[in-house]
Amino acid sequence: MRDLPEHLAKLADTETYEIVFQGHLDARWAARLGVPSLTHEPDGTTILRGVAADQAALHGLLQRVRDLGLTLVSVARLPPTPSINPRRPK
Repeated sequence: MRDLPEHLAKLADTETYEIVFQGHLDARWAARLGVPSLTHEPDGTTILRGVAADQAALHGLLQRVRDLGLTLVSVARLPPTPSINPRRPK
């Protein structure tokens, strides 16, 4: 079996996102949206940071935000975090 091309392999992996929407939701909505936590900003927005999702899960989350009638402000893919265990020279 052949390996997937690099660009397709990357698409198959989960990515980390930051999703911002207008308004503040009660903290109990975090579990309902399937996210670790909600961060309320002073400008009246709520941020979902560190949402790890593949494309299907991301679209599902965005649909739940839409179904709540929330105004989506932005969705940004976050850069990968550096590896915790860097390779040691031999």
